[in-house]
Amino acid sequence: MSLNPVEISNYPAILENKASAVTALFSDLALPTPTVFPSEPAHYRLRAEFRLWHDKGSAYYAMFDPAEPKIPVRVDQFAIASKAIYDLMPVLLEKLNSQQTLSKRLFQVEFLSTLSGDMLVSLIYHRRLDEEWELLARDLANALKIQIIGRSKKQKVVLDRDYVLEELQIDSERYLYHQYEGGFTQPNGKLNATMISWAKARVGENTHADLLELYCGNGNFTIPLATKFRKVLATEISKTSVKAAHENFALNAATNIEVLRMSSEELTSALNKVRTFHRLRHIDLDSYNINTVLVDPPRAGLDDNTRHLITGFANILYISCNPETLYRDLQILIQTHNVDAFALFDQFPYTQHMESGVFLTRRVKS
Repeated sequence: MSLNPVEISNYPAILENKASAVTALFSDLALPTPTVFPSEPAHYRLRAEFRLWHDKGSAYYAMFDPAEPKIPVRVDQFAIASKAIYDLMPVLLEKLNSQQTLSKRLFQVEFLSTLSGDMLVSLIYHRRLDEEWELLARDLANALKIQIIGRSKKQKVVLDRDYVLEELQIDSERYLYHQYEGGFTQPNGKLNATMISWAKARVGENTHADLLELYCGNGNFTIPLATKFRKVLATEISKTSVKAAHENFALNAATNIEVLRMSSEELTSALNKVRTFHRLRHIDLDSYNINTVLVDPPRAGLDDNTRHLITGFANILYISCNPETLYRDLQILIQTHNVDAFALFDQFPYTQHMESGVFLTRRVKS
């Protein structure tokens, strides 16, 4: 069995149906008509991972249907992958199949590419990697002009670096990002740039006020939005993302951002003066004049305390990966705020997933 190709010609109709279904979910909230931002219909995904299935002395890329998880689905072409991944896949497979030391007990291959042309490939094994593997992997990396990481149980071999360097053009500005293997990054690079541009336009100029960002990741939104505010206070719990965020602030000379490794729930407790944290000993929370909050939560949406906290700010910029939890949270937020803008970003074409953006402003009490 092999993977069916994407029907690119059907994309406009698929998107229209998906956007209509998501819009209908919010029909009782009287939101503005959403602006729908389409994806490229092919070669949009900057990340991809495949099992490597061995059969009769050679291997091929494979995926698995959840309905039949034990039957490999052969993948000879993957049209949704970035052009760089798409072009590299057969070349890399040929090289791996020609060298037993590189292919022996190799069971997974992961690709991480960028819009700017960088590429990182992780080769994951069911055996310990030795010096012979490392020498051959270096030759392969040099021949293909890519970064390679080898992984096995309790072992990680980084030949050069374990990140790619992304360059995003947001409006007229250029931003640089270290994106680490295993760290979260937006998979649809062009739609990511569109989302950031949309967010910047919503917040306007706030050079006398500050931004609070919850779930900041590697600084994807943080750095471009920091140009619109006096200061930014951000939180993130992933060690990898916090490390990348600090590096990315330096890459972009963003000196007005403070990132804290703590959950949104913990920061909520600190801002409400319910708890004190040793991690905040160098931060004067009272010095911040926060008028805007950006939340980009996981699929579970906002917890009750965070949802209550953000209603205290004049502006709320909510980026959501789950329309259902966004709908739940908006039922609370619209009690104090008006929804001024609503957007749908088709980050994941040909699936049911839709990224959303909502900008809310607090109503003036009469």
